Amino acid sequence: MATPDPGESFAEAAGEAAQTAVMSVRLVIAIADAVRRQQRRKQGAEEVLVPVERAKEDAKAELKDFLPADISAALTASADWPQMAQQLLALKRAGVDLGQLLPRVGEIAVTVRDQVAANAVRVAKEGTGEWERMLRETLPAGPVREAILSSPTWPDIAATMSQLDEGGVDVRRILAAAHDEGLGVDQAVAKVLAAGEVRTTSRDALLSYGPMTDGLDIPTNLNLDDREHALRQLSISPQENARYVRMLKEALPDHAREADLSVISRQWPLVACRMAKMEREGKPVAEHLAGLVKDTSWTDGPIPLVQAASHVLRHPVGQAPPAARPKVSTTAARLQSSTVGPTKAQTAKATTSAEPGVAAHRQTGPVAKPGKSR
Repeated sequence: MATPDPGESFAEAAGEAAQTAVMSVRLVIAIADAVRRQQRRKQGAEEVLVPVERAKEDAKAELKDFLPADISAALTASADWPQMAQQLLALKRAGVDLGQLLPRVGEIAVTVRDQVAANAVRVAKEGTGEWERMLRETLPAGPVREAILSSPTWPDIAATMSQLDEGGVDVRRILAAAHDEGLGVDQAVAKVLAAGEVRTTSRDALLSYGPMTDGLDIPTNLNLDDREHALRQLSISPQENARYVRMLKEALPDHAREADLSVISRQWPLVACRMAKMEREGKPVAEHLAGLVKDTSWTDGPIPLVQAASHVLRHPVGQAPPAARPKVSTTAARLQSSTVGPTKAQTAKATTSAEPGVAAHRQTGPVAKPGKSR
């Protein structure tokens, strides 16, 4: 392949970087607009957009202080700028502060542009510029080509293409097939993004990760502070929750207070979610809960009932709750302590005392008989 003119290649790469940055702006605005439209649909509000010509002028004025000149020029020159301008003004009229939104959009665009430009420099240094040209000649402009060229792994992709070519492989044919697969991926991801779903991991989701959530479909934005909302997030209706509460109380007729405290605890929705999953799988929830009566060590152990209930639901019927563990002997702890030296009286009482919970200095022992004085 002939070596392209360096100046021409640089200009082409810069233009490609700006266009890729525009795609990132388009994506963010489209997501924000999708969320706005969903809220209006829920409220039954009528959709009224600003006329195109007015929208183009007003939106351009909004952008001038937040986007670099090259990205702004590429954006306003794009074919879908009129639609994007209407979306921006619709967001503003809906109550979105563009003074807060657009700076963040600008940061994203600049990051994408610089990343594409940096990759172009790296590719040039590594002598793989010819593969970038092949990519542009083989694949049509669009999301797949832009994603490849803006990816941090593009130099590695180019190196792989070079190795395949040296081995006699038709790289163009592979690229064409990969392009079709990439379009499928792009469309699948776009469906999720268009729904306005922004996945972030909440503090509750992070703290709940562990045995209680093992095997459960826990949303990453789980909010246990709001009981009703948490149950909705876990797809549990009020009627189902009431039934699960009743099942726990029926399993513990002599422990009504502990059951009440469990169902109002922050972790109760996770237990209810576990019960719902077991019902869907046809497992006997009541039989598992009966294990709480067979071993009530949770009543005075360090593990609360809500966690003990989660344990018996996760394990085979008859397996003891996690609170079933020997009680700590304070006397024995003193005997094994490296900082407190046991006294003779403590040593004697360590194996013979039958009065748990009584401090050593309170325990009574045989009274010594007074001896005769000489």
